Amino acid sequence: MKYIDEFHDPELARRLLDEIRATVTRPWALMEVCGGQTHSIIRHGVDQLLPDEVELIHGPGCPVCVTPLDVIDKALEIAARPGVIFCSFGDMLRVPGTDRDLFRVKGEGGDVRVVYSPLDALDLARKNPDREVVFFAIGFETTAPANAMAVHQARRLGVRNFSLLVSHVRVPPAIEAIMTAPACRVQGFLAAGHVCSVMGTAEYPDLADKHGVPIVVTGFEPLDILEGIRRAVHQLERGEHRVENAYARAVRDQGNPAAQRMIEEVFEVVDRNWRGIGLIPASGWRLTEAFREHDAEHRFDVTGIRTEEPAVCRAGEVLQGLIKPTECEAFGTACTPRTPLGATMVSSEGACAAYYLYRRMTDGPAPRGSRAPQEEMNPVG
Repeated sequence: MKYIDEFHDPELARRLLDEIRATVTRPWALMEVCGGQTHSIIRHGVDQLLPDEVELIHGPGCPVCVTPLDVIDKALEIAARPGVIFCSFGDMLRVPGTDRDLFRVKGEGGDVRVVYSPLDALDLARKNPDREVVFFAIGFETTAPANAMAVHQARRLGVRNFSLLVSHVRVPPAIEAIMTAPACRVQGFLAAGHVCSVMGTAEYPDLADKHGVPIVVTGFEPLDILEGIRRAVHQLERGEHRVENAYARAVRDQGNPAAQRMIEEVFEVVDRNWRGIGLIPASGWRLTEAFREHDAEHRFDVTGIRTEEPAVCRAGEVLQGLIKPTECEAFGTACTPRTPLGATMVSSEGACAAYYLYRRMTDGPAPRGSRAPQEEMNPVG
């Protein structure tokens, strides 16, 4: 664990914080567009260690959270059908649909299974030729190559009882939507390192130039995030708006060309609804015509879905960075991980779940007696 420990070093954290404090002269608002970064920020108290002038806004960085309600309801209907084995990553099972979740479907007799890879679902399809096996393919650009590979393999092997329920979303169009929203306060972005490890950075310079915002590709450990913030603040103070790669140990400007080729062969870009946000043009993928026979929406012809979000839930505003989780009246009371009203309280990358898990029940300063900065940055055993 030595390599990870290096990115939790309290002395290095203190130096980065000192440099940020010495640099900043006015208020700046930065948005992280990754739920993993949000959890690291809240877990280690990074936002509370920063000078008051630097505000972190949590963006729509949780792919589970932004999966639209109508797609969740389609998943529930397909999973409840006889003869179907419905496969998903575990954090999707408790995401609430209009009136139930996948755990409820499983409890009512549906064959719902947690898998660790879409290839596990493909293997189930090969072993159960008399059943329809559906994999819930969600996520940002990070998970798209593996899902594309699974359906590519299904066609190559002639596995006709395997399909994907696709709800992939793309980060750059979401940044465009955030920056053109009337209430936008974001002045710079911490871009998701895992997304850029696949897609590279080619789509970001135009966004940085168009909207005059620095975009810093950042990792997920405390020091990664502080370094991303340091670079973004330096740019803002100088009036610059460039794309910088602060995660060079994992990200190359060109990304992963082989993964990109697989995505381009299997998926095509479409407009996509984001839960709590709405329609974002060119922000998603669906299977191309060549792979349409493996499209679960096409295969099962799921229609007539009517959706309804809980009126009290403000997860959509949390996803847009308009409010912090603690500003929602239902947070920690009517809405908890055991009784979630929105996906942001369920997912392992949801902002509401992070605030609840790490006992951030208010958005004020760190409470008296909380851990000191050097203890915050210590690695967790």
